[in-house]
Amino acid sequence: MKQQKVMVFLPAYNEEESIADVIKKIPRNFHPNVSVQILVVDDGSKDRTVKVAKEAGADYIVQHSTNRGLGAAVRTALKECLKLGADIGVMIDADNEYPAEQIPQLLEPIFKGEADYTMGSRFLGTIKGMKWHRRIGNYCFTFLQSILLRKWIYDGQSGMRAFTKQAMENAEIIHDYNYAQVVTLNLLRKGFRVKEVPINYQVRTKGESFIKFKAYMSSVLPAIIKEMIRPVTKVEVDRSAHILEQYNRNEKIS
Repeated sequence: MKQQKVMVFLPAYNEEESIADVIKKIPRNFHPNVSVQILVVDDGSKDRTVKVAKEAGADYIVQHSTNRGLGAAVRTALKECLKLGADIGVMIDADNEYPAEQIPQLLEPIFKGEADYTMGSRFLGTIKGMKWHRRIGNYCFTFLQSILLRKWIYDGQSGMRAFTKQAMENAEIIHDYNYAQVVTLNLLRKGFRVKEVPINYQVRTKGESFIKFKAYMSSVLPAIIKEMIRPVTKVEVDRSAHILEQYNRNEKIS
């Protein structure tokens, strides 16, 4: 059975207070045919994010010299995952809002050959502490994605996702500010299969978000329009490339 190399990547900007907790929660040994490594993409942090990440056990760290934006950080991460020979890339925010311990569940549809791209869904799982204006914003942007794709999506802004190697190779993020909507639109228009996985979410208690509401509204809508009007080429997707027979997320290495 083919060994699957999973690269968990964390885009980070001034996350010295939370990134160590996230790294330490990432499961390393949940299946005998899965190896896990951790990549941090530091987007020009001015605090101790890089030092803390190294001490917490990150295997690789890539740094932007200046703050370029979340979209740019994710674009860099996907390229680095491929350079490092990853079969699958898993993104998780460095703010400790998303459950790193649920990464095996996020990967399950890929290992079962059911999806090429998965998203951890807060709205299918549990949400603790999200403010109402953020919920409404999430609902609106997700509904817009559903209309454009003619496919129901529950959580289009999730900060926890997994990509097969083909998805990483073909994912295009057309602006630096954010990635969430455009990469999903891009991959699904190219023929990749998406599946949402329920996760348990809790709003951050430390640090600051990459995303600011006004900038999000002014940057994301034009990017969605740009993505939808640009031509894309359908990809012949290998749907069996990552199947692990008898995959069970509870299987442990003895």
